[in-house]
Amino acid sequence: MRATLLYGKGDIRVEEVPDPTIQQPTDVLVRVTRSCVCGSDLWPYQSAPEIDGGRRIGHEFIGVVEEAGGDVSTLAKGDVVVAPFLWCDNTCDYCQAGLNSSCRNGGGWGFNGVDGGQGEYVRVPQADGTLVKLPVGEDDELMPSLLTLSDVFSTGHHAARTARVEKGSTVIVIGDGAVGLSAVLAAKRLGAEQIVLLGRHQVRTDLGREFGATDVVPERGEEAVARAKELTNGDGAFHVLECVGTLGAYETALGLVRPGGAISRVGVPQYTDGPVGRVLFGRNVTLTGGVAPARAYIEELLPDVLSGAVQPGRVFDRTLPLAEIPDAYRAMNDRQALKVLIKP
Repeated sequence: MRATLLYGKGDIRVEEVPDPTIQQPTDVLVRVTRSCVCGSDLWPYQSAPEIDGGRRIGHEFIGVVEEAGGDVSTLAKGDVVVAPFLWCDNTCDYCQAGLNSSCRNGGGWGFNGVDGGQGEYVRVPQADGTLVKLPVGEDDELMPSLLTLSDVFSTGHHAARTARVEKGSTVIVIGDGAVGLSAVLAAKRLGAEQIVLLGRHQVRTDLGREFGATDVVPERGEEAVARAKELTNGDGAFHVLECVGTLGAYETALGLVRPGGAISRVGVPQYTDGPVGRVLFGRNVTLTGGVAPARAYIEELLPDVLSGAVQPGRVFDRTLPLAEIPDAYRAMNDRQALKVLIKP
C-alpha cells in the first residue's frame, strides 16, 4: 500500500510500504477513505532532523472496516468509522473518567509499529474502544465535517469545555487556524454571547465570523491585548482559548484573562518555559487545556454534525489525492491553504 512518511525538515514522501495485517485479536484493518493534514503535522515538517528510513505520519482519518480480529465485538466488515487522533481501549480508569488521551493501553498513530493515518490502510489497535461507527455511507456529503471529529473540532470543543464556556459567556480565541476556528464554533455551540477572535488572515477570520465570532482583532502582542480589552469593557474575558502553541500566544492569553478566569491551551506548545508564577497565582487564574480526549467527545458532537447544526468541515479549503500530499504540506506551511483534505 501507499503511505506518507516524514524524512526530515520539509521532506514528505508517499511511498510503498507493507500492507498491514491483523496482529492482535482486538485489531481491525481500515481502508482509509478520508484523511487530512493537521496543523500539528507542520511542527515536525518545519523542524524534524533527518530520519533514516522515514517515519509514518498522520493522525486523522475516516474509513471502512475491511477485516476484524477475533475479539472485536462492535465492528464488522463494511462499517464506516471515524478514528480519534489517539487510539485507546475506552475502558481503563482514565478513559472512563473522560481522559482517553491518557489511556493506560493506548497510543499514537505512526508510532511503535502502528500505521499513520495518511495512507491507504491502517491497522487499528484496541478497535472496539477506539473507533466510532458512523451511520452514513463512505461518500456521504458530511464526510468533511465528520472527519473533524477525529481531531480539530474535538480539540476546539476541548478548549471551550476546559475553559468553562457556557451560555452568555464572553470568550477570546487566539489563533485563526483550523483549531482556532473550531474553537469559535465550539464556543458558539455552547452558548457564548461574545466571541473575540484574534487573527490577521481575512479569509479565515471571515469564516470565523460565520462560525460565530462577534469581533475580530488583527493586531498582535500588546496592541492585540489593548484592542481586545477595549472590546470587552476593558476587562478581557473569563474564558481565553489559546489555539496556536507559541510563547507569544500564551503571553497574549495572560494579558487577556480576567481574575478568576481560565486560559485553555490546546495549541501544541513550542516552548518549554513560560510565566506560571504570580501572574497566575495572584489573580486566581486557572491554566488548563492540554491534549484533547477526542474519543470522549465524538459521540457528544456527532448528532449536531449529522443534523447540520454545525458544519466544522468548512475549515477544509482544499482537497488533494494522497499522491500529492507533499503539495498539501507545502500549501498549509506557506499559508496558501487552511486545512487540506486527502482522498486516497
